Amino acid sequence: MASPLVFSVTRREPVLVPPAKTTPHEFKPLSDIDDQEGLRFQIRSIHFYRNNIAMKGRDPVRVLKDAMAKALVFYYPLAGRLREGPGRKIIVECNGEGIMFIEADADVRLEQFGESLKPPFPCYDELLYDVPGSGGIFHCPLLLMQVTRLRCGGFIFAARMNHTIADGYGFHNFLIAMVEMIKGSAAPSVIPVWSRELLRARDPPRVTHLHREYDDVADTKGTIIPLVDMAQRSFFFGKREFSALRKHVPPHLRTCSTFELLTACLWRCRTTALSPDPDEEVRAVCIVNTRFKYKPPLPAGYYGNALAFPVAISTAEKLCEKPLGYALELVKKAKEEVSQEYVESVADLLVLRGRPHFAVVNAYLVSDLTHAGLERVDFGWGRPLYGSVPNAGVGNIEGVASFYIPFRNVEGEDGILVPLCLPGPAMERFVVELEAFINEEPYNRTPKVIMSGL
Repeated sequence: MASPLVFSVTRREPVLVPPAKTTPHEFKPLSDIDDQEGLRFQIRSIHFYRNNIAMKGRDPVRVLKDAMAKALVFYYPLAGRLREGPGRKIIVECNGEGIMFIEADADVRLEQFGESLKPPFPCYDELLYDVPGSGGIFHCPLLLMQVTRLRCGGFIFAARMNHTIADGYGFHNFLIAMVEMIKGSAAPSVIPVWSRELLRARDPPRVTHLHREYDDVADTKGTIIPLVDMAQRSFFFGKREFSALRKHVPPHLRTCSTFELLTACLWRCRTTALSPDPDEEVRAVCIVNTRFKYKPPLPAGYYGNALAFPVAISTAEKLCEKPLGYALELVKKAKEEVSQEYVESVADLLVLRGRPHFAVVNAYLVSDLTHAGLERVDFGWGRPLYGSVPNAGVGNIEGVASFYIPFRNVEGEDGILVPLCLPGPAMERFVVELEAFINEEPYNRTPKVIMSGL
């Protein structure tokens, strides 16, 4: 949005929404991928919906609240609470306590949010109230949801989920189950599957890959981005931008995926903008959905974290001086490493090393949400004008991560939107670097020799 929008929100007292029917009281261990340190945080989403005369007389608060309760009958572990056992193993107590839900009204109309809804949304804290005591990993609700009615008849649905219990694919499946409950279905079309033992460490565990994503990298130079003087912007990539980027790589690499091409470009531009020491290692962490890496693939209803974090590594000097094809080949190689054996090796490593966090020093983490389906979730009011993450960053590390979001711009062009968070001066340098790739002819760019502290 062009400028912060000022409005007031009136909230009702938060309530717990339990499953609509009695569900089993039992203890279920998470997988050895789920409970790694790097997933022990909350992921967030926001959806903006127009008024729809076909839904006249139906209150979105009541409709969504009832749908949650019905969907929880099938996804009952989401209504439980996490406990930590020996060896930092996480177990969910399926006790039916419920999801935390907030009903709210805002004195604002949807059109006041601007012509193009896109991150960052500085009003997010109003649209998803951080209920005191609700944001921890253990002994807290696993989902927090707020439905905010707008003056125009539209509404905003915002949610926060404990990442250890599910990934984006799993969260989308739960939302679709809610949609199907609203339409009168007796059960979800895709029945949820727990089966966390499918991603459990082997016995005995044996690490068969290098897994440099879990390197123990000391932050000796203060290279984890501070949370001060941060600037957030979103960048749109459509046909013109991707066509321009492909001209900067050799012909044999031009058949690469848009994810690979975009990641290589952003990694390089971001590194140049941050100006680390030339000899420092910099990393691009590519989040990969591993569901189809298994033979046979994981069940369609599996909603746990089926993720891997392969990493491309280079010195800053090589990344910024060599042609874009260099970064692209590193990203492609990292992604191609991931197989069923690779994920099994990750689970073994995590158990042997106490479930560590993936390395974030001098790292840029990218997550592709273009196939997550969040932008298509229709609770009966039509598809959202925007449905995805509210900003860049994960957990408490704002500047480390970006998401690739399917997006239609104001001209009606479909493409990918990328929210980015950097210190103010670095953001200015990033824009210059990115525009050069998009607007300059290939191979005419002067090689960059980065200097620390620029």
